[in-house]
Amino acid sequence: MANASGFYGDRHDALREMLTGGPVDVVTGDYLAELTMLILGRDLMKDPAAGYAKSFLRQLEECLGTARDQGTRIVVNAGGLNPAGLAAKVRELASRLGVETRVAHVEGDDLRARGGWGEGVLTANAYLGGRGITACLEAGADVVVTGRVTDAALVTGAADWWFGWDADAYDQLAGAVVAGHVLECGAQATGGNYAFFGEHDLRRMLHPGFPLAELHADGSSVITKHPGTGGVVDLGTVTAQLLYETGPVRYAGPDVTARLDSVRLTEDGPDRVRIEGVRGEAPPPTLKVGLNRIGGHRNQVEFILTGLDIEAKAAYVQAQLEDALSRGKQRPREVRWELVRTDRPDAATQETASALLRLVVRDADPELVGRRLSGAAVELGLSGYPGFTLTEPPGRGAPYGVFEAAYVPQDEVPHVAVLPDGTRREIPAPSVTRALEPVPPPSLPPPLPRGSGAVRRVPLGTVAGARSGDKGGDANVGVWVRTDAAWRWLVHELTVDRFRQLLPETEDLPLTRHLLPELRALNFVVEGLLGEGVTSRHRFDPQAKGLGEWLRSRHLEIPEVLL
Repeated sequence: MANASGFYGDRHDALREMLTGGPVDVVTGDYLAELTMLILGRDLMKDPAAGYAKSFLRQLEECLGTARDQGTRIVVNAGGLNPAGLAAKVRELASRLGVETRVAHVEGDDLRARGGWGEGVLTANAYLGGRGITACLEAGADVVVTGRVTDAALVTGAADWWFGWDADAYDQLAGAVVAGHVLECGAQATGGNYAFFGEHDLRRMLHPGFPLAELHADGSSVITKHPGTGGVVDLGTVTAQLLYETGPVRYAGPDVTARLDSVRLTEDGPDRVRIEGVRGEAPPPTLKVGLNRIGGHRNQVEFILTGLDIEAKAAYVQAQLEDALSRGKQRPREVRWELVRTDRPDAATQETASALLRLVVRDADPELVGRRLSGAAVELGLSGYPGFTLTEPPGRGAPYGVFEAAYVPQDEVPHVAVLPDGTRREIPAPSVTRALEPVPPPSLPPPLPRGSGAVRRVPLGTVAGARSGDKGGDANVGVWVRTDAAWRWLVHELTVDRFRQLLPETEDLPLTRHLLPELRALNFVVEGLLGEGVTSRHRFDPQAKGLGEWLRSRHLEIPEVLL
């Protein structure tokens, strides 16, 4: 099982690379994210025939013949908000190329017509499981297009078809979920975005290959990549991806709940990591529904502050703009200032002598964040702080979206597989479900002995890796170490209180720590850090991609025996 896309806009050549780099039975592609659904929703507003990831068709045009010659099935969620429309386009493409192709699609996730979501909802999509994909492949589909399914469902649906698992084969399904989660973000499993990238030969990391999973009937798997491709697959790269955008120990999905605290990783040779021991439980009775709505209008201005008196200059221009925005007409609903100190004393270049002062405004009225703001900023050009300049002229502002999650009973969501011959097969909801409950925390290992040696104040990242990401307005930071001794130190040192001290932005936000001893890892979930989600651009790093690296840069007293 191979992956050829981790997001809408990922490497164009990946599909061809995965089909020609070695034998694969199924190639999957993940094109959807919360931001992508908003983009596709706006596309659909302009053109009712749109709403899918157009780049998939361009990739497929180059590779469809190769896939058919090899008998490789292709399963993608590129259908977005219009899986039927994309399936029709794939049929047209196959006909034009003269390549006989059986195409099926999965639908039912679009719940806009259900109503009750409040005003301004642009998209409302349930996260379906893999059973519809299974039905399509069982009916002989060569290409399966879905709308919003869980990212891992692309793999679980194909694995279920291949092995013929029963609906209650929870351990096997959970193993496939974990493999699917490792594959879903493409090159993040092969060394991309990896905390310890500097430990590997840079030449290997220039063009990481995409990951493969060798799946077995018992639910175990081996993560690897095609021979001769770039990147690295090792315990660290797989651990990092396992922690990415996860939350509690119970990792819930529509078909099964996987227990992340049961995952065991072992090296299985060069660029091979075995995943085994995964336990599964019945899925929850509800499905997550992702809602995107237009939240208002947003604009941004960046002032460049150079040389001396940076903070005084920032206070000066802030006072001038606040005065201008408060005069006469109503002030914008939200006004946020952030001073980014990129400057250095006695700098050798002007850029390194400069800091950025960022102003972000939001309001339902486009006029309040548009010409009124841009005019007020530009008019300071000859009457502001010394060296007044902007990174670029301010624009007119643009609408932004907000994301939120809702939950509906599984049996109230249609799940339909539209088979290659046009037959519509309804996929029943699970007959057995289990409500999600917190897992009691495991026993902690003993701390390192008192007086075990000297300590040194160094960055946490000297001994720990991290990967972080977003889920709506929440952020997660997974932190792991590579030895038992380091784990004994980390689990007692990096508490919730210490996390808040290291990342003060989290001080007043709900924060939960989850323990994963098998991975020597902690997973922190920070609620509300990202405001209303990535599309509202609540902070400098709206998807929390760099949050883990910020944590790794903070200094702690670390025992020298670990260094």
